[in-house]
Amino acid sequence: MLIAILLISLIVFIGMGLPIAIALAGSSLLYLVAGYATGEVSVPSVVVIHRIVNGVDSFPLLAVPFFIFAGNLMNTAGITKRIYDFALAVVGWMRGGLGHVNVLGSVIFAGMSGTAVADAGGLGTIEIKAMRDHGYDVNFSVGITAASSTIGPIIPPSLPMVIYGVVGGVSIGQLFAAGVVPGLIMAAILMVWVWLYARARGWGADAAFNLCNLWVAFKLAWMPLMTPVIIMGGMVFGVFTPTEAAVAACAYALFLGLGVYRSLSWRQLVRVSMDTIETTAVVLFIVGGASIFGWILATTRVTEAFAAAMLSMSRDPIVIMLLINVLLLVVGCFMETIAAITILTPVLLPIAMQVGVDPVQFGLIMVLNLMIGLLTPPVGMVLYVLTRVAEISFEQCVRACAPFIVPLLLVLALITFWAPATLWLPTLIFR
Repeated sequence: MLIAILLISLIVFIGMGLPIAIALAGSSLLYLVAGYATGEVSVPSVVVIHRIVNGVDSFPLLAVPFFIFAGNLMNTAGITKRIYDFALAVVGWMRGGLGHVNVLGSVIFAGMSGTAVADAGGLGTIEIKAMRDHGYDVNFSVGITAASSTIGPIIPPSLPMVIYGVVGGVSIGQLFAAGVVPGLIMAAILMVWVWLYARARGWGADAAFNLCNLWVAFKLAWMPLMTPVIIMGGMVFGVFTPTEAAVAACAYALFLGLGVYRSLSWRQLVRVSMDTIETTAVVLFIVGGASIFGWILATTRVTEAFAAAMLSMSRDPIVIMLLINVLLLVVGCFMETIAAITILTPVLLPIAMQVGVDPVQFGLIMVLNLMIGLLTPPVGMVLYVLTRVAEISFEQCVRACAPFIVPLLLVLALITFWAPATLWLPTLIFR
């Protein structure tokens, strides 16, 4: 009965439009109050506060504000324009050139921001305008921008990976390494998708290949391009932990914006800092709310019952992983990424491990599922960002993104059923 109160109240709160963090904490508080009143629960309601605090009291979570800050600094300092120009010089000569530029730009920016929304809002503003100016269809421009933005949380650094690593007790360094190959595969498949579109519609190149232009673009962009090298190189060679890598990324972004390019004013720095504080507060509030909710599910053995029910249907790893993928895809349509990871990791990770899936591989599977959810209504944040950036209706944005979900699903199938795609690099580096 109390579990029904917990779950039903959560659905009602979300249906009322309450923020997901308040819905999670509120339903948990209602469960504890009802249980304490009936004598079924001996834990006082003040435990909600304690669990929320414990949920965010984690050293690895310090990486969250620093990676957010680094991404915001890169956007504000105009570094995204240098990345775009470099990508144009590298692949603009290909058929459907700006579509390929869109993908390559996202791959590069992924090594700096760690979030799909930052990619869509930062690079997306430049990319969609350029593609419109060159006569590309607005639906194609929005669709490829949305799809390529999902590479951001796959290639390190990745905020969802940090959250998953903290909740699941998985090495964040190994998760970061595991995302490199799948991220590059995503880029390759999306570029093939762009080529097919360009061939079907008769699009040509958007820039002639020129070694001089490439050299000039590289000279302007080489310092921002060093950001992922610093982050991954520092972790691989043991110079710093993932949390310290986030601090290093911030220091390097400040060095570029204030010292090298001098494109970041002190007024902008204050604004970026306040934006980072606001975003971090939202993320950690969600983590705290999901922490108490997940703790209740674990202490009442709901997670164990769910695992037993799923495993009773089949012990076949293929069937179980298909069921988990479908569940995550549906959840991604309705729940914010951080909340979904915090709630579902303790439930689904043990099931995946029982059928032989490595925790590192499962982290990539979970994150990619939820990134696809960013392109689906009603909660897809990338959809709302690109609706504003492209100045189109939400419905048109949904229609534009729909065809580009197909290549992402192909990558999801690959990393789900072919473990070396995710485990080869972390095994090579860390094990």
